[in-house]
Amino acid sequence: MSGSECEKIMAKKMSKEQQALLLDESRSPSRNILWLAWPIFLENVLSTLVSYADTAMVGSMGAYATASVSISNSVVFLFNGVVMALGIGVTALISQSVGAGDRELTKKLTRQALLILLYIGLPIAVILGVLYRAIPLWMGAEADIIDYAASYNLIVSFGRFFSIASMLVFSAMRGCGDTTTPLRINLGVNIANVIGNFFLIYPTRTKVILGLAVKIPGAGWGVNGAAAATAVSMTLGGVAAVMLLFIKKDSPMHISIHDDFHIDMAVMKKIFKISFPAMLERICMSGSGVVISRSIAGLGTVAIAANTVYVTTESISFMPGFAFASACTTLVGQAVGAGKKELAERYMRTCVILSIAVMFVVGAALFFFGRYVLVLFSQDQEVLALANRCLRIAALLQPGQTGATVYAGGLRGAGDTLWAMIITTASQWVFRAILGGIICVRILGYGLPAAVTCMLIESYIRFVLFYIRVHKGNWKEGIIEKNKTAKEA
Repeated sequence: MSGSECEKIMAKKMSKEQQALLLDESRSPSRNILWLAWPIFLENVLSTLVSYADTAMVGSMGAYATASVSISNSVVFLFNGVVMALGIGVTALISQSVGAGDRELTKKLTRQALLILLYIGLPIAVILGVLYRAIPLWMGAEADIIDYAASYNLIVSFGRFFSIASMLVFSAMRGCGDTTTPLRINLGVNIANVIGNFFLIYPTRTKVILGLAVKIPGAGWGVNGAAAATAVSMTLGGVAAVMLLFIKKDSPMHISIHDDFHIDMAVMKKIFKISFPAMLERICMSGSGVVISRSIAGLGTVAIAANTVYVTTESISFMPGFAFASACTTLVGQAVGAGKKELAERYMRTCVILSIAVMFVVGAALFFFGRYVLVLFSQDQEVLALANRCLRIAALLQPGQTGATVYAGGLRGAGDTLWAMIITTASQWVFRAILGGIICVRILGYGLPAAVTCMLIESYIRFVLFYIRVHKGNWKEGIIEKNKTAKEA
């Protein structure tokens, strides 16, 4: 037997062992959920640290710098939403192919994900680069930050394609149940970003360390330094993610440059069938975010900076919810692929319960101690006071928002992305964009805290709507039909 044949047998064996572990109905669902969720949680925390590092280091230069880095985020998220939606389709289908034990389909889906990167991801990266100055103008940036924001966007755009690459590859990896590889890559990305920030943002300076005066070299590029560090770290992460698909031979996703990389329309249709509602959802969510951000921009630089500081502080609290949602997508998807309805239900239910319990604790920590984190990102007292008011309101929405996010993740794993889109889009536009951004901020002039209060209301309404959808059981029809077909065969 040749070495390559031995490698294929071993990889297939490892894949089956992993699949059996996640689909073992005698094993505690909580154990599998936590096993998948903790690397995702740490990965998301590390990803958030990129934003933390930029915001904290740039924030030391004043509110103008904080606003410059963040003013374009909503539009970037709008474009990234397309990629993330396609990643949802890839995750769902790969998790189902792994659950069904179809290794060849898993590899084919991986190759199609790279084609999506080339034909959709690259144009998105180019568009964001071309619009580097137009975006902050659209967002209503004031004259004192336009040049800084445009320069930041232009520099970061050189790493955007690689950031999109890592998003798609990580989605495929999670569908296989591999949540540790994205964690390791993000660890390297964050180390590179922090080191880059340290040497590129600040000028050469002298620090006293252990009684000794140490001269620390620096480029003194300010906002541009943060942008350069981010672009380089994005590039490193994207290259590492794609390379692992070709060199990690024990992965069900292992591919070769000699494989067939032509577009498979049948597979692409399956991806887009799941992804299109998710894409509309992401676009609509990001669109509502643009409306809210545009409304906040009209309140002035202090409000923009306060919004950035509180959102940056709050963002790490979302990480457990995202981790549980991603785990729920993978586990429900694999159970659906294996035709195990009861197991899919158990995973969905347990993920939601665990996530809500965790977020009660996280929300309480934000409410009582969040102000101590805010000072890491700004020294402006007016900014800090407004950010603290908003953060305490946002702390109350954590359980409801997380429960809704996890329910949506489970439905996506089952392929039910249409209702996830309908519920999320309707609630976010009605309560966040229209009620919060347009009515409360623009028309009534209530300010930033009113917009956050509307987000609080929306989160619990969305949770209730998802609860109703899940317990109606329509999402299980695919499993029932799959089992019926198998019995007839």
